[in-house]
Amino acid sequence: MRYLDRLQPLALLVVRLVLGVIMVAHGYHKVFGGLVQFSHMVGNMGLPVWLGYVAAFTELVGGLFILAGFFTRPAAFAICIDLLVAIWKVHWRNGLTGSADRPGFEFPLAVAALAFALIFVGAGPISIDHVLRGGGGIKRS
Repeated sequence: MRYLDRLQPLALLVVRLVLGVIMVAHGYHKVFGGLVQFSHMVGNMGLPVWLGYVAAFTELVGGLFILAGFFTRPAAFAICIDLLVAIWKVHWRNGLTGSADRPGFEFPLAVAALAFALIFVGAGPISIDHVLRGGGGIKRS
């Protein structure tokens, strides 16, 4: 199974691309499809309204950074926090799987797990982080 170790850079790229696409899609919808309404919804949950703006731009810009592999660890950290707050304030009461009209926390939990992994593993060698900083991923011995 050691031959699979050579595919770790590809696996990290896939994780980054999947997480990035998901976050850009969610962030784009919030930023360009009703930023003020989203922020007021966040305010109605007992959080400051300005955190709605922070969450929307974290998802959009953080997703773009993750896609490019640029500042991957800080972007993944911000996305992970964003998703944990979404689970806590929106999805937790619906349970793991939820229902058709009230989604549970299984999807944001899975996406948060991808972000959590990138915090500790980094972007990998197929990334801007690797080019600029000479690292940002798993080291082979």
